[in-house]
Amino acid sequence: MITYRLGVDDLAGMRFACSPLLETATSLWALTDPAAHVLHLPWIRRTHLLLENHPDRELLLALVTPELQWLPDFLTPRPSSPLTDIADELAQIRRTPPRQAAADVIRAYAGRPLPAVLDDQPRRLRDRICTAIAAYWELAIEPQWPRMRSLLEADMIHRAQVLAREGAAAVLTGLDPSVEWSNGRLRLRISSYQLSYESDVSGRGLWLVPTLFAKHTIGPLDPDGPPTVAYPARGIGTLWESRPAPTLSALADLLGSPRADLLTALDTPTSTIELARRRQVSPSAISQHLATLHANGLVARARAGRVVLYTRTELADRLIHNRL
Repeated sequence: MITYRLGVDDLAGMRFACSPLLETATSLWALTDPAAHVLHLPWIRRTHLLLENHPDRELLLALVTPELQWLPDFLTPRPSSPLTDIADELAQIRRTPPRQAAADVIRAYAGRPLPAVLDDQPRRLRDRICTAIAAYWELAIEPQWPRMRSLLEADMIHRAQVLAREGAAAVLTGLDPSVEWSNGRLRLRISSYQLSYESDVSGRGLWLVPTLFAKHTIGPLDPDGPPTVAYPARGIGTLWESRPAPTLSALADLLGSPRADLLTALDTPTSTIELARRRQVSPSAISQHLATLHANGLVARARAGRVVLYTRTELADRLIHNRL
């Protein structure tokens, strides 16, 4: 059981984030235990083929402790913004003191002997792990990251809407059945671990991080940093579905090509900056189109942390699929 004692300021400072490095590290759980992650089988099959003769395969799989399924803590740093950049996260773990990285590896094995691939001098071990994780991100996660991020952002916007409508208690109790909230205490019941930890958050705030590969809520133990609760995102069962592309010609005749393109792209919540980046145009140009679509009831917007996310409305869905 992990227990956080939260005050009013902590609840007011509650923020959402998604982390590409968290997904990269926790995806190793699915590779080492496919039977427990059947929703990810299409991705697991492809990734095992990609790693079949990869020089880092043994090292990557050894990062997950057999049976316990633990990971070294330094591979899952706390978020610093709602939409964290993978380059920043990789740079952060490369700055981990070598002795701390080695200690995290040993702690993850909980007294079990380390496999030979992890038995190395601390600095060399840290550097080898960081290099392997960066290469694994590029190989297995980055090509799929747009659809993964879209699902994570959709979860964030849903929780932000719940927070606005029903308050913090509804958000916390709705994260996962393993979460309890009462009398200012947030409890994470982690039944597979013999763990008893309680922390007074004392104004440090709270990060809530949706994730695709966790089977239940997880919370890294850090008495100094802001508490972080990673929880299973909604809609994981749809992640690897193939979706037919909508027909754009009639919609473009009605709205104009730029707005039609934007509307079809907003099947999951996306920020103005991300939409502009994909199209290599200025955010102000995207904002003008979004304002028009919003004024006509075709897109909705909600804030997730400091980022405003846009998604299309039910009316827009019906328009796209010719169901009006």
